[in-house]
Amino acid sequence: MVRPYRFSLEEFLKLPLPERGVELLEGEIYQMAPIGPRHAYAVNRWNRLLVESFPALLVQVQGPLALAPDTYLEPDLALLHPGDYRERLPGPGDILWVVEVADASLEYDLGKKLPLYAKGGVPEVWVHDLAGGRLLLFRTPEEDHYREQIWVRPGERVAPLAFPETLLEVPW
Repeated sequence: MVRPYRFSLEEFLKLPLPERGVELLEGEIYQMAPIGPRHAYAVNRWNRLLVESFPALLVQVQGPLALAPDTYLEPDLALLHPGDYRERLPGPGDILWVVEVADASLEYDLGKKLPLYAKGGVPEVWVHDLAGGRLLLFRTPEEDHYREQIWVRPGERVAPLAFPETLLEVPW
């Protein structure tokens, strides 16, 4: 019988892969689409907003997260508790929330990555749907899904669960 080989995170990190654009989802390697100008612009705007709004936190841009022994994700932005990550990748206990920017990747972000964020216990995930002109907020992870889903329209303000007193106007 022919079976696919599933990589552990340790094996994955030893592979000669490109520096970015590759993720490990439950042992399977996925090549992400190249970043286009709309996506890059949105990530840069989010980065500025989050750094200015939360200067005491670490805003990690398109960096790695280790959510399980076989899962390595590179979200567009992750808000992390400050810490020394020189010897380890940030994991579930380090993450306050994640922002994914979806231009051509909405199906991948919602269908593949979102369940893994929930399984990993990431408390909140925001998906900026560029094509749909909306922000999707997912909160309260339970097994492989989120119990709460909120759609935010352009011009509306929203506060992250970790900082309910801080309203952010979503960059469009």
